Parts: sequence; C-alpha cells; structure tokens
Amino acid sequence: MEAEGSQGPESKPDPPPPPPQANQGLMKGDKRKEPGPDPEPAAPQQPTEEEEALIEFHRSYRELFEFFCNNTTIHGAIRLVCSQHNRMKTAFWAVLWLCTFGMMYWQFGLLFQEYFSYPVSLNINLNSDKLVFPAVSICTLNPYRYTEIKEELEELDRITEQTLFDLYKFNSSNTLVAPARGRRDLREALPHPLQRLPVSAPPHAARSARSATSSVRDNNPKVNRKDWKIGFQLCNQNKSDCFYQTYSSGVDAVREWYRFHYINILARRQDTSPSLEEDALGKFIFACRFNQVSCNEANYSHFHHPIYGNCYTFNDKNSSNLWMSSMPGVNHGLSLTLRTEQNDFIPLVSTVTGARVMVHGQNEPAFMDDGGFNLRPGVETSISMSKEAVDRLGDNYGDCTENGSEIPVENLYLTKYTQQVCIHSCFQESMIRECGCAYIFYPRPHNVDFCDYRKHDSWGYCYYKLQDAFSSDRLGCFTKCRKPCSVTMYKLSAGYSRWPSVTSQDWVFEMLSRQNNYTIKDKRNGVAKLNIFFKELNYKTNSESPSVTMVTLLSNLGGQWSLWFGSSVLSVVEMAELVFDLLAITFLMLIRRVRSRYWSPGREGRAGQEVASASASPLPSHFCPHPASPSSSLPGPAPAPALAAPPPAYATLGPPSSPSPSGSAAASNPAYTPEEA
Repeated sequence: MEAEGSQGPESKPDPPPPPPQANQGLMKGDKRKEPGPDPEPAAPQQPTEEEEALIEFHRSYRELFEFFCNNTTIHGAIRLVCSQHNRMKTAFWAVLWLCTFGMMYWQFGLLFQEYFSYPVSLNINLNSDKLVFPAVSICTLNPYRYTEIKEELEELDRITEQTLFDLYKFNSSNTLVAPARGRRDLREALPHPLQRLPVSAPPHAARSARSATSSVRDNNPKVNRKDWKIGFQLCNQNKSDCFYQTYSSGVDAVREWYRFHYINILARRQDTSPSLEEDALGKFIFACRFNQVSCNEANYSHFHHPIYGNCYTFNDKNSSNLWMSSMPGVNHGLSLTLRTEQNDFIPLVSTVTGARVMVHGQNEPAFMDDGGFNLRPGVETSISMSKEAVDRLGDNYGDCTENGSEIPVENLYLTKYTQQVCIHSCFQESMIRECGCAYIFYPRPHNVDFCDYRKHDSWGYCYYKLQDAFSSDRLGCFTKCRKPCSVTMYKLSAGYSRWPSVTSQDWVFEMLSRQNNYTIKDKRNGVAKLNIFFKELNYKTNSESPSVTMVTLLSNLGGQWSLWFGSSVLSVVEMAELVFDLLAITFLMLIRRVRSRYWSPGREGRAGQEVASASASPLPSHFCPHPASPSSSLPGPAPAPALAAPPPAYATLGPPSSPSPSGSAAASNPAYTPEEA
C-alpha cells in the first residue's frame, strides 16, 4: 500500500521527452549527421561538381603535381604521370626533367651575365655630305718683339751670357741682342742659378731627385759627357727639402732655366698680350683664301700664347659665317701665305723658325703644345684632312661624359668640354691649391695671381713636384677627366714641296714685297705656304650600340626555353602558377597546424569531454545513432545510454486501465531497477 500511496497524483512522473528529430531542418542534398561519442568541430564542406569557388587549391602536393603534369604544355611533364606504374621510367623521366631544367637555367645565367656586363658593338657608317670646315689656328713662334720686352729681359740675358761663358767658355755677346756689359755692372743675382753639378760626389738631394726631360722638346741628341750634367736647385719655403732639376743636354738645361725665369718676368706684366706690328692680318699673313675667295677680318680671331706668340684662329665660333666645304681638293680649302723670317725674335725663347699650326673644332681651345705642328720656311705644306666622328655610350656601357657637368673639375676655359680642357684645368686647380698661385700657361680664376718667385719664392719647387705627380697620375687628373661621349676628329696627312721654285722665286718675292710694303731679307727663309683641305667629303662615323638589348635578351631566353622544353610564354605562366599554388598550399597547411595547436577555441573542454565519454560509454559509437543532448557537454556524471527505440506514449495507445502498482511504477520510470526497489 505504501507503494500505491507513493503513486498519487502529486508524484505522477513526467512523460518522457520526445526523441530528437535528426532530420529536422535538412534540405535536399544535405547529409544527415551521425551521432558520435562527442561533438567534433565541423569540417569545411568540399565543393561538389555543381559548386564553383572563386579561389580553389588542391588538397595535397600529390594532387597538385598530378594536375600540373596532366595539363601543362611543357614537353615531357606528362611522362612523369603516365609512367607512375613503372618506377624505373618514372625515375628516368624525373632525372631527365631535372637535368633539362638545370641546363636551361645554366644557359639563362650565362645570358643574364652577358646582359649585365653591358657589352657594346661598334657600328661604322660611311656618310657623304657637305662638311663644316674646321677651325685652324696658326702662331708666329715668337711671343714678343725683343725691342718691346728688352728692359725686362736685359738682366736675364746678361746673366745667361755670363753663365754660358762660365760653364762652356762660350762668348754669346754676338748672339744675344743685349749690349755687352762688364760683370761689375750686373745687379743682384737671380735666384736659382744654373750650375754644373759635381758628378763624382753628387749631393743627396741630386741622387733622390728625378732627372726630368725638358718641357720644350726638340731634336737635340743627348750628350753623355759627365761634365754636361747641369741644372738648378729648387727648395721649399723653409729650405728643408731641396732637389736639383738636372738635364743631360746642355741645350735643354739652358732653355729650361731661361724659360723658368722668363715665366716670372711675364707674370709681372700687367698686360700679357703685346701690341705688335704683326697684329694686323697683312703683316704676318701675306695672303689668305678659302674656296677661291679672299679672307677678311671677320673670318679670324686673335689670341696670345706665352711661348708661340700671336696666334690667329680662322673659322672659329666667333666667325660671322662658318665655312662649308662642298668640294674636296686643294682649290676648295684654305690657302695661306705666311711671313716666317725671325726678325727681332727672342733668341733663347724662339729657337724654331716657321709657324705653328693646329686644326681643331670650332668650340674647342687650341692647345698648341699638344696637337700643333710646325711649318718649314721655303716649303709649301699641303695638309689633307678626313673627318671622323665617334659616338660612345655612357652610363653603364662606358666611362664617358656628355658635357662634363658631373666631372669634379671646374672648366677654366669656358668652352666645350674636352678631355684636354679638363686635364689642364685639373692641373691648374692643383697649382692653386698646393702652390698658392696660377701657372701662366693656363687660364686662372679671378683673384688669383700668376706664379712669380718674388711673391711666391718656392713655386718652382712646388711646380716641378706637381709636374712629376701629374705625369704619373698621382694627382688623379686622368682618372677624373673622362672622355667625352661625342668627339669629332680630323686625321691629317701632309705633303711638302719647295716653294717658290727656283725659276719663279724672283717674281714671287717681288710681288709679295710690293703688296705688303715689306722687304724680305732672307727670301728662302722668309716665307712659307700652307694649304689645308678635305681630300674627300666622305666621313666615317664610329658609333657604339648595346650588343645585348632587352629584346635580344628576351629572344635568347625564349630560344633556350623552346630548345629544352619546346614551350612558349604561356608555359612560363604555368610554371609561375605551379609555384604560386605550392606556396599557397604550404601557407594554408601551416596556418591550419598553428590554429589547431595554439588558437583552437574550447580545445581543453573537448579534450575533457572525450575522456569522460570514453570512460562512461561501454558501447561503440555506431550503436548511438542519435546525437548527444546539449546537457552532455556540461561537467558531471555521464547519464546511462538510452535505448535505440523511443519509449511508447502510453496515453495514446488505448482506454485507460488500472495497472498494478508495481507495473505502473516500472512503466512510468524506465530508470527503475530492482536494486533500487
């Protein structure tokens, strides 16, 4: 009865909950979830054949490799898949494929190495057209009339006369123009006297000093006699270091020593340009014609050189109209008749008779020392020219400059950039920086004086030291001054003939004397004739061009690719796609591994749930088709597994009956067991 009392209305058990609807919410094509022992994170659904994605990646490297080999246009790749059941063939084709790739990329390396070495090709073109006649500079070879500079040179000439007598017992009173004067009448001695050095016991400074050659070169042979070794001593400002500037030729020694003092005298003159009588065109140049037309003063300009004297430049940039040559030959060039006699010349400076000539560009200065040549008196000199242009490549292809703007040397000539302009400007900068004065042969900047030992007592020592450093490029001038990228050169070839001839010299000299009001004393040595002309209007252009351009490189790369794989540019894109997919798959795998190890949410809860489920459930997972209830994820004791079939709803099976108390209790409480009773 106690059992029946316990079954009252107050204690009536609740009806069992309905079973979970596993198929609720499923659409067509969805799969039913099978219950398991514990919930797992849902894996991303794989796209079916009907589905498409914007970006897809293969699941594994093997799948990617098989797809590539089956679909690529590269020859030989499909053999790696077709021969997969034959390991020997697969290995053979794999090795062959890798070796082919290695050979191809080795060739690629050679092609890139050639491209980045920037080789050039020389293109020679032969052109024919009217040519602009070059500028022609011609000098008198006498810087001053002796009568004009006599007072400044008088003391130097007397000391020179006495020095020649002391050294060589030579009486030069008849040679030098200065009047004879006793030794007692000489004023104070000049510094740096010329002296003979004791060769048997030379001083230490003479042994350590270099034996320089004369800067005024001629054809005098060297004399090996010991007593001809003469020179002059040069010291620094505090006399702590001295050396002897020595020469094996007495002629070179006297001329260099005289020239050294002559430069100091010129530095003291206010105006270095003389007002000589040959400053007019008709006094030095008897006749001038170009292309059978007489010249006038608008066709030339004048400048003065400290050694070569008055110089005249024809057809330079300042001319009114540049001369053009439309025909080759001597009759279509420049023809000059010059006066070459040495009347009133400086004996120890002007030792050459004739004239100095140089051919150069219109906007280039005339470096008479570097590129000039001398005309012989009594001779007709015919100079035939041929033009040649050189165009070099700069930047990475060659060491040249377009206009010298990037050269760290100031252009003191204010003309077009040339390598000679840069080199001379560099030496002048070194003179000003090291010696404190400017060399008189080169242009000077503003507020800088020319070198004079009365103001700069040790400039000679500094100059000869710098000249030695300059010759060996220790100053760096040849390194700084690069070649210009565009150069126009004129190749000259000379022919000589006696002029005037014996039968015609009488009337020729007579006409020249009457025309110019000048009486020629030495007829044969008093005149010279010069003809300069183009021997042909064809001119050669040497231009550089890149040997390997970008187009050539791509063509060579494509040829190598086609040779080894028989493919095209699209095959290269396929290779790039393969590399990209490999990187993408590798990246995604790394991200998935890192997330599963460090960043997966609820990992500890799922691990505890897995352990509890495994210990409480005696049945395998396939016996539990229904998913676990949401309460199973909470901590606590795991409930007993439910039966596979849901309990019947007794209230709907039929009319109510009065079951036995024990039966109703057992039916209403399925968890009841005899042990609990």
